[in-house]
Amino acid sequence: MRVISGSAKGRVLKAVPGDSTRPILDRAKVPLLDIVRPQLSGASVLDLFGGTGQIGIEALSQGASHCVFLDTNARAVATIKENLETTQLSDKAEVRHTDAFIYLKNCAKAFDLIFIAPPQYKGLWIEAMRIIAERPHLITERGIIVVQIDPKEYEPLELVSFQENSQRKYGNTLFVFYSHSPAGGAPSSHS
Repeated sequence: MRVISGSAKGRVLKAVPGDSTRPILDRAKVPLLDIVRPQLSGASVLDLFGGTGQIGIEALSQGASHCVFLDTNARAVATIKENLETTQLSDKAEVRHTDAFIYLKNCAKAFDLIFIAPPQYKGLWIEAMRIIAERPHLITERGIIVVQIDPKEYEPLELVSFQENSQRKYGNTLFVFYSHSPAGGAPSSHS
C-alpha cells in the first residue's frame, strides 16, 4: 500500500494489524482521487472511519491543508499516526481515538471533504449521512461527501440538506457522492 501522488508519493503505508479494516485497493483509490482532486487544494478533510488513514493521507499529500482522522480501534489510531510520520504529514493532521457519531454530533467545524468508509454491512454509512444531514454546517457550501461501501449496502437516502450526485463502482467498491442540495433545504426536524 503506497501513496499514489503528491508530496508523499511512493511512501509505503502500514496496514492495521488484524482484519478489522479493509484498505481501499489502488484500482478504486486512483479514480476516486482523480474525481476529488479539484477539491483538495487547501481543503479541510474529515476521514470518519480512518482505518489506515490512506485516503486522508492521499488528500494531504495532494494539497489538502488539514485532515481529522477518527477511529474507535486503538490499533487503527496507532497505524494512522505511524503512517502520518512516514509521510511527514503529521503537522497537518489531527488523529482522534473516538466514535465518529459522537464527533459528528458535537463538531462545530466545516469540512470541504468528508470521507465515510465504515465497517461493512452495519448500516453505519446511513447513520453518518443522517447525522450530517441534520447538521449541514459540517460541510462547506461547495464541499462533498464521499461514501465508500459494498454495492450490496447501497440504498437511496432522502436527505433534506443533501443530494446524491453520482456513483462510481470499481469491483466490489461503490463510491457515492453527495453535496448540498441546490436550494439548501431546511435542516431535517426528525432523526
